[in-house]
Amino acid sequence: MSTAAHANPWVAVRPDDDVTQLARRISSAHHSFVEGVDRLPTLRPVVLDSWRRSRSNGVDPDGFGDAVDLDGVELQRYRAGHPTALIRPVVRKLLVEDAAEAGLLVAISDAQGRLLWIEGDSKAKDRALAMNFVEGADWSEDRVGTNAPGTALALDHHVQIFGAEHFSRVVHEWSCSAAPVHDPLSGRIIGAIDITGGPRVAAMEALALIRATVLAAESELRLHLLNSPEPLDLTTPRLQVLGSNRPTLTRDGERIRLSQRHAEILLLLAEHPEGLSADHLAMLLDESELDPVTIRAELSRVRKMLGANGLGSRPYRLLMDLDTDVDEVRRALARGDTAAALRAYPGPILPRSLAPGIDELRAELRGRLRAALLRAGDRRLLARWTRSVDGREDLAAWTAYLASLDRQSSMYAQVETQLRLLDRKLGI
Repeated sequence: MSTAAHANPWVAVRPDDDVTQLARRISSAHHSFVEGVDRLPTLRPVVLDSWRRSRSNGVDPDGFGDAVDLDGVELQRYRAGHPTALIRPVVRKLLVEDAAEAGLLVAISDAQGRLLWIEGDSKAKDRALAMNFVEGADWSEDRVGTNAPGTALALDHHVQIFGAEHFSRVVHEWSCSAAPVHDPLSGRIIGAIDITGGPRVAAMEALALIRATVLAAESELRLHLLNSPEPLDLTTPRLQVLGSNRPTLTRDGERIRLSQRHAEILLLLAEHPEGLSADHLAMLLDESELDPVTIRAELSRVRKMLGANGLGSRPYRLLMDLDTDVDEVRRALARGDTAAALRAYPGPILPRSLAPGIDELRAELRGRLRAALLRAGDRRLLARWTRSVDGREDLAAWTAYLASLDRQSSMYAQVETQLRLLDRKLGI
């Protein structure tokens, strides 16, 4: 093995590696890590560090989120206006045609890890459905754990992930190479380019090909900016507050992790575009009412986060558009797409928040989604809901789920048993 190859921590499979032995060693390391072993000297540090971040973010190695952040018209509109649309012809010319012939997939994501385009071999694309590697899905490291596009974005560096180096077991049959793409003017990340497939995707040549494609893509962006000096549109800032992951604000392509208090404030201001006085905001945040001085201090920190022109005062209000994942669920419900609403709902709004204003929003959104699910009576949606934190003790949902099943099916007996247990637990 050459010294140069050995010294490169971003390469997954080196020329002299026995791929079968390497796969066994990594799989064993993954099992040990999940069981609580934290010192794994045979593992690449970049992978071990990513596993630790994945664990601290609450990613379940045996589960896999099936949420799709964007789909249908919303996805089409979003990616049509996204700067990565400018580089897609380059990516298709350099990667997609050859990838399709080789049984591989090529994906372009935004800076948040959402997959905007997936092209390549149709059979591989069908197989990738099992791990939710689909257009519109969130493949950030925060959401699904260690993976090439998500980890490349988290580290702002090209990287390869081989087989069981993925944090989620459902992805262990795949390998991938990815690199971030930057705005040539500001240097900000605008997205990532990824190749996904079998073990050969983790070889050095695949990473070299990805890096060359990124250079070509950034050159294309530079030419575009010479002809059109307007900065690249990195879309409306987005607040994510649903589910157990740490709340985040994505602004100008940067993902900012928020404290719970700052997430509460931003969501409440987004929900009250007319503005809130310091006293009203304090009441929504804490029934015992916070000290106005504390509120002003927190709002000062939020203003720094949003920029000088992002927050107004007297009353406090947002001076910029702010999209939220709560809005996404509501939009899906408004157009009658219950399946999309459930996909966009990984869990309650800020589940650890005790703020009265947040509790009211949490109950409102859960109630609307639950009502839509019960009206739809769709077996698959009810199955997903009754497995969730919100639905696992929802007697009405379990009853509707049972009614949607064929009495002769094995699932009918299982759901009937669960319903009986729930009846007994709730004392009904």
